[in-house]
Amino acid sequence: MRIEKRQGYEGTGPGAITPDGCAVELYARLPVGSEPDIITAAVPPAARILELGCGVGRMTHPLLELGFAVTAVDESAEMLEHVRGVRTVHSTIEDLDLGETFDVVMLASFLVHAGDLRVRRALLDTCARHVTGDGCVLIQREGLDWHSDVPRERVDPAGFVARILSADPVGDGVDSVRAEYVFPDATWTQTFLSRPLTRAEFEEALGEAGLRVDRYLTDDGMWVRAVKG
Repeated sequence: MRIEKRQGYEGTGPGAITPDGCAVELYARLPVGSEPDIITAAVPPAARILELGCGVGRMTHPLLELGFAVTAVDESAEMLEHVRGVRTVHSTIEDLDLGETFDVVMLASFLVHAGDLRVRRALLDTCARHVTGDGCVLIQREGLDWHSDVPRERVDPAGFVARILSADPVGDGVDSVRAEYVFPDATWTQTFLSRPLTRAEFEEALGEAGLRVDRYLTDDGMWVRAVKG
C-alpha cells in the first residue's frame, strides 16, 4: 500500500521520511519517556491495546514488556519495520476498520490536533469504532500555550536538543508548526499542521465521536482517558 505525502507536512534529514514528515531514524533515537507509566496506571493489567500511530514502537515495546497485548498500526511501512514482537497493521488511522474491539485504544503524538477537521473526526471515529463498550481511549493532547510559547527549546538528557521554531497561522484556526531536532551527528526538521484546541473544544470533538472524558491523567491535562457515552 502506497500512501501519498500529506499536504502541508514536510520533513528533512537523514533516512526515510513518512507521509506526515516524520523521520524514521529520528524516532528510532528518541527516548521512551514517562508514557508507559501513565498508560499502565490508567488501564487494566494485560489489557488488549490498539496503538494508533505506533511509529517505530517507542511505546509499543515497553508496553509489550509490561504484559500488554498490543496491535500496532502505522501508515509508514518504514516505521513498522522497527516494531517487533506484536501484531502490526500497515494502514492510515482514518481508514482502519479491523472488525474487532480492544480494551484500550491509544491515540498519542498529538494526532487529535490534526489540522484537517475531517481527519480529526475520522481519527476519533476510528477510536470509538475499535474500543469495547466498557473500554477506554487514551489520548495525548498538546500542552497549554504550546502554539504561543515559541520559539522554545528543550535539552534532553539523552544528548539532543528539541526545538519548536515557529507556529504560524495558515487560516481556519490552523497553525503550520516547524520543529527541529539537533543531535551531535545529525539534524532533522518537521513541518506539520496543527489545530489548537481548548479543553472545551477538545471535549466537544470527543462528543461528536460518541466519547466523553472519564478523567485527565496528568496535571497538565495532556493525557486523557475517554470512554463511550
